[in-house]
Amino acid sequence: MEGMRIAVTGSTGLIGSALVRSLLADGHEVVRLVRQRSRTGPQADGTTGVGWNPQALQVDVAGLAGVEAVVHLAGAGIGERRWTAAYKEEIRSSRVLGTEAIAGALAGMKEPPRVLVNGSAVGYYGQTGARVIDEEAPLGDDFLAEVCAAWEAAARPAEEAGVRVAYARSGMVLSASGGAGARLFPLFRLGLGGRLGSGEQYWSVVSLADEVAALRFLIDTDGLSGPFNLTGPEPVTNRELTAVMGRVLGRPTPFPVPEFALKVALGEMAVEVAGSHRVVPRRLLEAGFTFRHPDAEAAVRAAL
Repeated sequence: MEGMRIAVTGSTGLIGSALVRSLLADGHEVVRLVRQRSRTGPQADGTTGVGWNPQALQVDVAGLAGVEAVVHLAGAGIGERRWTAAYKEEIRSSRVLGTEAIAGALAGMKEPPRVLVNGSAVGYYGQTGARVIDEEAPLGDDFLAEVCAAWEAAARPAEEAGVRVAYARSGMVLSASGGAGARLFPLFRLGLGGRLGSGEQYWSVVSLADEVAALRFLIDTDGLSGPFNLTGPEPVTNRELTAVMGRVLGRPTPFPVPEFALKVALGEMAVEVAGSHRVVPRRLLEAGFTFRHPDAEAAVRAAL
């Protein structure tokens, strides 16, 4: 598709920065929504900074003039800190208020973008065990499910204003430079990797390249709206992923981490780490998306 003007929130995060690089490489104009006044205007990397204050529900709407698509990825990191009551509220409010700010701004524009790709996560479904889950599965009943439901609901003003809204329910994005991979790969390289808890929990992993490609597919493909699981088509258990990482890195994986130790180290977040999400990207596949790294070994090799 010919060059478009595309706005991105969360543009300095793992996924956002990779998305921005991909868009720029293909000749698109990128608008970064930024909080610091010093980063507004033209930037050295060819992007343009436009101000916003999600906590105050403020967006520089004039700076979004001519934008054809918005990708909203901003939010406090799920795994960056222990889940205290205060940090849980930050996880929730950063997503809900940010989405309310973006959706409200788009709804108020005379000529809004044609599409909003709104971040979400497979946490929407809660803990699902070994059952295969697609986009028709119901909402879960834990903390992350509640966050994802509120996150997605906050985008409704954009839908009501006629913007096509796609909800990108991402799984575990594998990369050595950020996210969970930034913590796991160094341990495995040192020969200190091992399964977590029972190891039987399913992890729905996706390579960073496929995550970015899927986001761009949702931008470019007219008619795609509603929820889309951004996961690889072949979920694996933690035990299987551990074996793959050990094999690819040529290191032993002798040190399982018992579940009680996870609870001591991580608190409530241990439920998510030891929990199970066997989520598949049914709607992406039906729409014709092709994964470059469809299985765990391909995704791990791509991350390295």
